[in-house]
Amino acid sequence: MKEITGAICVVLLIISCETVGAGIDAASKAGFINEQAANALERMNDAITDATKDITPSEEYYIGRAVGANILSNYKLYTKEPELTAYVNNVLNVLVINSSRPVIYNGYHAAILDTNEINGFSTSGGHIFITRGLLDATDSEDALAAVLAHELAHILLQHSIKSIKNSRFTGALQQVAGIAAESVGLDELIQIFDESIREAVSNALDKGYSREQEYEADAAAISLLAAAGYTPSSIVRMLESVKAHSEGKSAFPSVGSVLKSTHPRPEDRLQEVRKKLVAYQRFADNAAIRKPRFAATLKK
Repeated sequence: MKEITGAICVVLLIISCETVGAGIDAASKAGFINEQAANALERMNDAITDATKDITPSEEYYIGRAVGANILSNYKLYTKEPELTAYVNNVLNVLVINSSRPVIYNGYHAAILDTNEINGFSTSGGHIFITRGLLDATDSEDALAAVLAHELAHILLQHSIKSIKNSRFTGALQQVAGIAAESVGLDELIQIFDESIREAVSNALDKGYSREQEYEADAAAISLLAAAGYTPSSIVRMLESVKAHSEGKSAFPSVGSVLKSTHPRPEDRLQEVRKKLVAYQRFADNAAIRKPRFAATLKK
């Protein structure tokens, strides 16, 4: 057991998994470790390799689709006004075309959820959901664009994918001792990794994004708005509206990224975005041009 444990410590000091594999083979042939130790180390190396490998664009999509299915199991789509959903997608497309990642596997899609809750959701697959409550809280196309830009930023920054990667790697490290003790097999590890992905998805739905990720998404949203020709400061109007609509309500029983206990308060987000907006002081406020189109579509 000491021999295996000592060898594991050596492996953990080596970064490249390919180097680890070659080192295990060389150590075994030289007689430094026995066959049992070599087998345990190879299994651990395979586990960590699987845990840290990149998630492909198609995997991003299918993970995101699973999250979307979870959302739609709790909410109904708003289908009474197809033109409203089309309008939201048109605004999203303007942001997407001017983003750093305009093309992803199966594209970007926005939908409206039939609930008065104030919330927004995004998945790694390019799905963006906003509630009727959140849509009603916007007072201009630019404010709507700010909502969509924030959710789009989470996708572009791969916040949910990073959470899954972290969960995978943590799960792998937690099994190192088990592998050393010959108590966990490779089949069990595969099951553990699958479960870690499901757990990461569940955590994303239950907890939403972290405070740091929310601030990061707000900052990226400002850049997205400016690149698309929308008024960057419209994110302030959006947050002020969310704050006004949410006052007096303890919480929203939903899993989105606009309002959650793990998220910064709207007033805290406002403080941060105002700092970022200093760099955009000379940006022309042309939101009024789009007012008639917004009013006609939302019948406001």
